Amino acid sequence: VQLVESGGGSVQAGGSLRLSCAVTGYLGSSYYMGWFRRAPGKEREGVACINSDGRTTYADSVKGRFTISQDAKSTLYLQTNSLKPEDTAVYYCATNPGRVPWQYVLLDNVYNYWGQGTQVTVS
Repeated sequence: VQLVESGGGSVQAGGSLRLSCAVTGYLGSSYYMGWFRRAPGKEREGVACINSDGRTTYADSVKGRFTISQDAKSTLYLQTNSLKPEDTAVYYCATNPGRVPWQYVLLDNVYNYWGQGTQVTVS
């Protein structure tokens, strides 16, 4: 399984970006996919997750501003709106086949497959 992110960039506060993550390889009929970010000097944190049933969850810091989705070709998206300077980070997509208890899906240690990251800078 390989993941490649795109769509990062530099925007002004209040702006929007749509991040994409192209997923190749077979995950099976049951899987979960997530977006994470690492800000300078901080640990990586979970941002959003979607599973193969379409169930979603978000970190409190992005609720109401970010939307996770996927299309029929397994491309994962993160629509980011009303961006703030504190959203500045490298954003990573990740995935894993199977299921984990839902309360763990924003923890990075339940994911085995990761993309290389895309930089988002909000000024």
